Amino acid sequence: MAMTKEAPDRKAGAQPPPEDQGRHLDSPLLLTMGLLVVLLAQGPVRGLLSTPVMQSWMTVFVAVTVQALPFLVLGVLLSAAIAVFVPASFFARALPANPVLAVPVAGVAGAVLPGCECASVPVAGALVRRGVTPAAALAFLLSAPAINPIVLTATAVAFPRDPEMVLARLVAGLLTACAMGWIWLRLGRTDWLKPPARHSHEGQGKGAAFWGSVRHDTVHAGGFLVVGAMAAATLKAVVPETWLRTAADNPLVSVLALAVLAVLLSICSEADAFVAASLTQFSLTAKLVFLTVGPMIDLKLFAMQTGTFGRGFALRFAPATFVLAILVAVLTSAVLL
Repeated sequence: MAMTKEAPDRKAGAQPPPEDQGRHLDSPLLLTMGLLVVLLAQGPVRGLLSTPVMQSWMTVFVAVTVQALPFLVLGVLLSAAIAVFVPASFFARALPANPVLAVPVAGVAGAVLPGCECASVPVAGALVRRGVTPAAALAFLLSAPAINPIVLTATAVAFPRDPEMVLARLVAGLLTACAMGWIWLRLGRTDWLKPPARHSHEGQGKGAAFWGSVRHDTVHAGGFLVVGAMAAATLKAVVPETWLRTAADNPLVSVLALAVLAVLLSICSEADAFVAASLTQFSLTAKLVFLTVGPMIDLKLFAMQTGTFGRGFALRFAPATFVLAILVAVLTSAVLL
């Protein structure tokens, strides 16, 4: 009887077939394990979510997110359109040749053209790269995310009982942007500002660049919106009322607390008004400081400014902007609020 042919021996050093290797964790397995954990723990989770604290937390979180999301999406779409379809040479032609006059014109242009922080930094870098005086480009960088039409409309919606907040935010943001531009014009040095690198979307087709910018900014800004809404909800639901009231009753502490909170939360400017409005314990002055500081200097902006203009620039520009924004917001509040 003919014998069956034996399988050839494995070559020395050959890797064992996949079925012989030890099992490893992959995405479907992790997902299955996660679902099993949720299924087994649904009783405790349901009990936790039904507590008054969590009910209050979820109410504030959902309210802030739902109110802010339409403005965030609209702002991202408009800022992407401006960054991609409006050439930087347009701004260079529109600005006066005199740098002192170019600063306020650039600041007003930021108030007219919608743009979030994610768009204003690369646009300002493109302006510098095309020969616009840095002082004017920096004024635009600060004013565009702080006082553009989308931001002011969102502020009006978030503060229906305090319409003066819209004017106060416009004045404080524009004055801070122009003042920083003039300060840079007076004290800034060219060796502090490295030439900005070419933006990642430049050189692509306009359609691809537009949707790439929309996707990036939506994910980026949406993530910070969620973090900001979670922080606001936590402050409202978890932190004892007496603590917040103590901080809010001290004018100096309340202003500094919300200024630092604006830097740490790094909320997109199209959504920050709803977070500020939810902090009902604090005065309008402290909220105006929050709305003035946040769009001009926060953690993500510091990182973007460092990557675009260099660390030496950011280490000088960010602290000066932080201090000046607080001072201008407090003075504006004393006059308008």
